[in-house]
Amino acid sequence: MTSAVPKHTGLKRLLFATYYSLRGLCLCARYESAFRQELVIFLVLLPVVFIIDFTAIERLALIGVMVAVMTVEALNSAIECTLDRFSTELHPLAGRAKDYGSLAVLMTLLIAVATWLVLLWPKFT
Repeated sequence: MTSAVPKHTGLKRLLFATYYSLRGLCLCARYESAFRQELVIFLVLLPVVFIIDFTAIERLALIGVMVAVMTVEALNSAIECTLDRFSTELHPLAGRAKDYGSLAVLMTLLIAVATWLVLLWPKFT
């Protein structure tokens, strides 16, 4: 069975993928307050990564955990949007799915905070 939607290849596929990714970023920032808060924190902390004397690996870790938080938040929002698309009625499985997504965000946030504390602590002691 063939898809009615034409498949792009090569550079055109890359351009469309980039467009959809940037659109996703804009939509997430517009409609998801938690993502907006995490994005603001990322933008505030990003200069800190380059102002303080960190190694390249430490910089990668600090930026990486912040990007991971936003990535998991976007996936959590995608789960919630998908569930809400099909039903707004309360259902135990839908509730569990949303709670699991929320747990994933919390776990990623905890790892991010721990990473920042472990790498910043020696700089100020």
